[in-house]
Amino acid sequence: MTDRPAAPEPPARPPRWWGSVRARTTLASTLVVALALVAAGVAVLAVLQRNLVDSAGLQAEVAAREVATQVAVGTPFDRLDLPDEDDRPVQVVGADRTVLAAGDDLHHAPPLADFTHAPHRTGTSDDEHGDHGDDDDAPARGSAAAHVAFRTLTLRLHDDHPDGQQFRVAGLLATAPNGQIVTVYAGSSLNTERQAVSGVRDAMLIGLPALLLVVAAVTWLVTRRALRPVEGIRAELAEITDGDLSRRVPQPASRDEVARLARTTNATLAALEQSVERQRQFVADASHELRSPIASLRTQLEVARAHPDLLELDGLIEDTVRLERVASDLLLLARLDAGEQPRAQRLDLAELVRDELAHRSGDRLPVAAALPDGSFPVDASRTQLARVLGNLLDNAQRHAGSTVRVAVGHGADGAVALDVIDDGPGVPPADRERVFTRFIRLDDARTRDEGGAGLGLAIVRDVVHRHGGRIEVGDADGGGAHFTVTLPGPARSTGHRP
Repeated sequence: MTDRPAAPEPPARPPRWWGSVRARTTLASTLVVALALVAAGVAVLAVLQRNLVDSAGLQAEVAAREVATQVAVGTPFDRLDLPDEDDRPVQVVGADRTVLAAGDDLHHAPPLADFTHAPHRTGTSDDEHGDHGDDDDAPARGSAAAHVAFRTLTLRLHDDHPDGQQFRVAGLLATAPNGQIVTVYAGSSLNTERQAVSGVRDAMLIGLPALLLVVAAVTWLVTRRALRPVEGIRAELAEITDGDLSRRVPQPASRDEVARLARTTNATLAALEQSVERQRQFVADASHELRSPIASLRTQLEVARAHPDLLELDGLIEDTVRLERVASDLLLLARLDAGEQPRAQRLDLAELVRDELAHRSGDRLPVAAALPDGSFPVDASRTQLARVLGNLLDNAQRHAGSTVRVAVGHGADGAVALDVIDDGPGVPPADRERVFTRFIRLDDARTRDEGGAGLGLAIVRDVVHRHGGRIEVGDADGGGAHFTVTLPGPARSTGHRP
């Protein structure tokens, strides 16, 4: 039974307009502006109403003082010059709560101070002056009291206002020349205040939707303009994912966050392109390196099958060993590229060199070791550090004329240095960085078997860098190559402890 092919994934749908960043930004900004405008409008209306009420109170106080002044100079109550009753109603009330003077509509009405049952009362006075039994508060003869009390009352003065009108009423005491104490109540209409507040409120309610529409439109356009480069970056990345890593996203000329995002994206694409290119080259070189020993093995086996007497076991073993070495090098490089950290342990570098030199056999030239007394501790992987030493010695053995030397010493800041020196032709300055590239052989005339696969020094560099160290190549005294590996001491080592 064959497996059915997996159904292709449906193409991603573009987000609906209300789910986009532009729509959310527009909605949020419009909502914030609306709340701010409503709060500001309420505050403005409250301040405006308060100022207009205070202005009406001041007008009522002026009217009350004008009448109180007339009372204080002895003007008879029936001859008082009272203001217009429609806008400023006035009552002069005696100590017994009898209305002594008032307009036509208020002459037979109870005193304004008794309007405690009036609807829509919005305020009370600090001192109603309803009780004149205390002569200490009464002004001197022929004068008016300095203290004024205010109330907001609803009065029904005419039939054309069935619900009444609101007035700001001021009350103060006055004393006639004959010693009679009266209370003067004067009101000022709040119609102007109500009309002004209502007009401002209506203007705000009419202008608010238009203003919010403008804010939403401007936010939408500005956000679209700001996000247009992001859409270009997204579209370009969607096409780049098809495989062409040489393409780059458009980079705006501005210096904002979007431009920085584009620069970072292009840098990431460049690094990814280089990484993929290195990976492809690595695979191609590895395939090329493996092809030769595999082809040699196949040829020898085919010959041995046709002519058993011509079988060369030594050649088969050499090709097998070379295959094993190349496979081991490739596996180690793959693990290093994957970010595997070395399992570090505390070891003495000089002791490691002694042990490795004792186990080496078959070297073309003897190795002279300069290992001073003392401890040279490092935190490193013993296996990988032994691989570094072995690769450096193998490289020196291939190039040396008659001498190979290895030395261990102390470096700066507590570091430990490992030196491998040969008296061969050396490394030209132009190739001292290139020599650590994978599958690189500087001597093209050298055979592959003699020159190796070109991975030894690349492995050395990667392992040393993983341990937080560095490797340098220079000229040896008297000629030749001088490789120096510097590893941090235990206090500064970056390797991971087991």
